[in-house]
Amino acid sequence: MTDGTRPDGDRTAAAPGRHAVVVGGGLAGLTSALALADAGVRVTLLESRPRLGGLAFSFRRGDLTVDNGQHVYLRCCTAYRWFLDRIEGAALAPLQDRLDVPVLDAARPEGRRLGRLRRDPLPVPLHLGRSLATYPHLSLAERARVGRAALALKALDPTDPALDSQDFGSWLAAHGQSPRAVEALWDLVGVATLNAVASDASLGLAAMVFKTGLLSDPGAADIGWARVPLGELHDRLARRALDSAGVRTEVRTRVTSVSPHENGRWSVQVPGETLEADTVVLAVPQREAYELLPPGALDAPERLLDIGTAPILNVHVVYDRKVLGRPFVAALGTPVQWVFDRTDASGLKQGQYLALSQSVAQDEIDAPVAELRERYLPELRRLLPRSRGAEVKDFFVTRERTATFAPTPGVGRLRPGARTKAPGLYLAGAWTATGWPATMESAVRSGVGAADAALRALGRPRPSRLFALKETAHRTATGDTPRGPGRQPGETGAAQRGGIR
Repeated sequence: MTDGTRPDGDRTAAAPGRHAVVVGGGLAGLTSALALADAGVRVTLLESRPRLGGLAFSFRRGDLTVDNGQHVYLRCCTAYRWFLDRIEGAALAPLQDRLDVPVLDAARPEGRRLGRLRRDPLPVPLHLGRSLATYPHLSLAERARVGRAALALKALDPTDPALDSQDFGSWLAAHGQSPRAVEALWDLVGVATLNAVASDASLGLAAMVFKTGLLSDPGAADIGWARVPLGELHDRLARRALDSAGVRTEVRTRVTSVSPHENGRWSVQVPGETLEADTVVLAVPQREAYELLPPGALDAPERLLDIGTAPILNVHVVYDRKVLGRPFVAALGTPVQWVFDRTDASGLKQGQYLALSQSVAQDEIDAPVAELRERYLPELRRLLPRSRGAEVKDFFVTRERTATFAPTPGVGRLRPGARTKAPGLYLAGAWTATGWPATMESAVRSGVGAADAALRALGRPRPSRLFALKETAHRTATGDTPRGPGRQPGETGAAQRGGIR
């Protein structure tokens, strides 16, 4: 049990009579459980998998520790940064000192392929001025038009429901962006953060990504990523934090039903046990949430089934020698999107281990490994000259067929807020109405939102440092109070809100 001491130094007496059950041990569920426990609520966390971390996890392959996919976050991801601090893992996933993205165009002659997207220590939008002016993958005229489009984008309000119904590609075309500019800049960033090309993405979500990440603060887009396996952060350290907070954590435990009592309490059924709770947080994927919701909890629960999903494919290649001299690169003129060096994090002692993160992978997600090998190894030889004489020691793929929700136009009206119409029942997950696309940041923010709503209903004080951080971050991102699509009446900014995931 927690002793009532919260990480921000406040002290709250534990209340054994108040019990919360959190269903789901991904980032949303972990955040909800920690925030509730920090406020003195007794918490039980139930996860059906044998590990915590949701879709940001690691596994063993021989001597390697492999992440299922590359996940990064940005400096503007203040909620995920709080989460890292809360589990004492921030030092293991540091940020760049300053945004610097090498971009290689495989279609250009060797020696002339490298461009860079980086920032200077200047105010917005001048911080990107020099980088844009010298970006070699666009013509001078295209660079000028990109600058004008960025200023127009900065004037948009991402929480305006009208933007949700429009697609980003049409907006870019209307603002003079050529197909080359979309490929070499807008989709370079957007595909990795939204998991959709501009023509398939909601303008509201795209505006949120670019306005918050590139146009809100000079350092907002600085990139951070784990220098250790994700399981070290989202499973081992998270489990230690839960234990220290007094959370009862049960893995390999699937919830079969969630039922309200007439007295306002809840029953959560798992094989062999029924848990009684004052409040329940469903921090599971939207289809699983739909199956567990009791009748009347949402006005139109079938809308959850209308939230589409999008896959991400990760290609893993182990070479007998070093073939990439940078921590990561983005690529143009090739099917390869982003390449990360995972050698040290995986524990590899000799050679180099590269992970390719391939978003918008609908056409490849079910392709046989042999076919993917034939497609991607020649592309890596074309992109990375030092790989041409290297021996491939291992080649494998990981597939997340439902990695994210699909950020299509109109998805905002489908995303529910944290509150349901059933008192004491709350929703969390990157797919809920956070205002963000399906990133680690969105997942953590949704957990904050669900915990905030539950604590208000329980009459418990809120962990001040977490919620103050969240509210400040939201105002920074939007420049206003939240009013995004899907927000429930009376809900605060807690329910509004990693980069490559």
